[in-house]
Amino acid sequence: MADTEDNSPEPPGGNGWRREYWKKNLRLMVVLLAVWFAVSFGAGVLFVEQLNQIAIAGFPLGFWFAQQGSIYVFLLLILVYCLYMDRLDKEFGVYEYDEPTGGTAEKGGES
Repeated sequence: MADTEDNSPEPPGGNGWRREYWKKNLRLMVVLLAVWFAVSFGAGVLFVEQLNQIAIAGFPLGFWFAQQGSIYVFLLLILVYCLYMDRLDKEFGVYEYDEPTGGTAEKGGES
């Protein structure tokens, strides 16, 4: 266990990095939740009448957003969150990854 930790980059010293890491995480969550709210509530409820003027494949766009579009957007937001958090974990040296040679998951930073 100690051998694997020697190869991993260390997170920045002190506790200031934790505050910065959490601040960036919260900022991302607020942005993604705002997008989710705008799509699910805005397009599915507030602007449904205006969007229903547009039909795609015979279905009104407002109906499509309320039934399926918000789910697709939610899945896309999860993907965006995962990709951004992987990048943020690498930036702060706290990422986890699998060894391609069959090793177990290692933690890249401080535990």
